[in-house]
Amino acid sequence: MKMKEMVRRTGVHERLLRYYEQQGLLAPRRLPSGYREYAEADVGTVRRIRCLLAAGLPTSVIAQVLPCITEHDDRLVPTCPTLIGQLDEERDRITRQIESLQESRAMLDTILDAVPTSR
Repeated sequence: MKMKEMVRRTGVHERLLRYYEQQGLLAPRRLPSGYREYAEADVGTVRRIRCLLAAGLPTSVIAQVLPCITEHDDRLVPTCPTLIGQLDEERDRITRQIESLQESRAMLDTILDAVPTSR
């Protein structure tokens, strides 16, 4: 399918599809004219990319994880044993980020609590 059809089917903008290609996440076939031609399986790949991005993974990690993920009952399932450790590390990284943001919010709350109520 051509780029326009891929955009329609996935809801992902052309720029993002090109970005995914630059990051090695998608590899559409190139026609002699230079146009990209996506396979039917690429629709599912884009869906998995979007899900992994929503889970907080950077594209560099997604490039490593994507070959080891399959879909089962509308859920992503890891298929490589080594992937579990990598996903655990990413989860720990995200947890640390959440804790840091919570500390920042608490500091802002303290500052805002000190503001006179008649601002």
